Amino acid sequence: MDRITNTMLSRTEKSFRQELYQKYYPGIPKAGAGRSGEEARAAHQEKSRTHPCFNGCGGQYARIHLPVAPDCNIQCNYCRRDFDCPNESRPGVTTKVLSPPEALERYRLAKEEIPHLEVVGIAGPGDALANFENTYQTLSLIRQEEPDITFCLSTNGLMLPLYADRLAELGVSHVTVTVNAVEPSVGARIYHHVDYMGQRYTGESAAAILMANQLAGIYRLRELGIICKVNIVMLKGLNDDHVPQVVEKVRALGCELTNIMQMIPVKGSAFERTPLTSKKEIEDMRRKCEEICPQMHHCAQCRADAVGTLANDLSGHYRTEDCAAAVKKAEPPVERRNGGEGMDDLSAVSK
Repeated sequence: MDRITNTMLSRTEKSFRQELYQKYYPGIPKAGAGRSGEEARAAHQEKSRTHPCFNGCGGQYARIHLPVAPDCNIQCNYCRRDFDCPNESRPGVTTKVLSPPEALERYRLAKEEIPHLEVVGIAGPGDALANFENTYQTLSLIRQEEPDITFCLSTNGLMLPLYADRLAELGVSHVTVTVNAVEPSVGARIYHHVDYMGQRYTGESAAAILMANQLAGIYRLRELGIICKVNIVMLKGLNDDHVPQVVEKVRALGCELTNIMQMIPVKGSAFERTPLTSKKEIEDMRRKCEEICPQMHHCAQCRADAVGTLANDLSGHYRTEDCAAAVKKAEPPVERRNGGEGMDDLSAVSK
């Protein structure tokens, strides 16, 4: 029975791993292609001067977040993405998810009207890398029109080792990774579950998988020369004593800026009634961690559809209906085949 079991496990191990490899790791470019990491980093650091989140003060430079990523592969206990109030500003909120062509039209509209629009970002409302096809198509469409625009995205980091090289290929220069813990026992209290490689994980197993990928991804970003910022949501009684350890770990791996943030209570989330860290506690922690890594002090915790400067959000001005109408207008008319009528016409329209 042992020999039979070992034989079965051996065959399953080989075939199962090969199947997963082919399913989840297609078409990754070879590492080291193109510019060296140091050359890329030098070019990207120049772009940081006009990136409102990375230049130290926000200032006059504007960004646009394109909400093309609805799905998420983890569930944080402080997050809920299915509620939108136009007057609130928090990650995970958008009035409507856009298709890549609609996102291109929204960018075109904003570019015409907003001076110093320097950055195109994808920040949800889910995770940019859990929706990589939408992210890739959107950035590719914009890159065709704007070869020098700064590309930025935020991610939970679960799929970052898989897609880091593809991001470099796209010309993404800045990536923000949200890392709330670097110990599974701490992370298990923050994350409800993680969906990874077709399997749902909970507890410390979920936290360990997420953290391993986050840290490996941050290290790979540094190798590629991509500027990395790490967001840390400071949660009272959960990770508030653990934050310096997070900052030390990500700094050692190549993170260039950390952003310690206050949790925003969301009705219906698991942490809806969790006590908040005060702004003073946040600032005290930032000052403490500034000895380890440069800190961001001007974060606006933006919506997934934010437009404009950090001090002046104009997202309400850019309505999805305008973008959808522009896309529809730009589509070529449907041709009738063989002069047919009736069902042939309907078939042509459906295709």
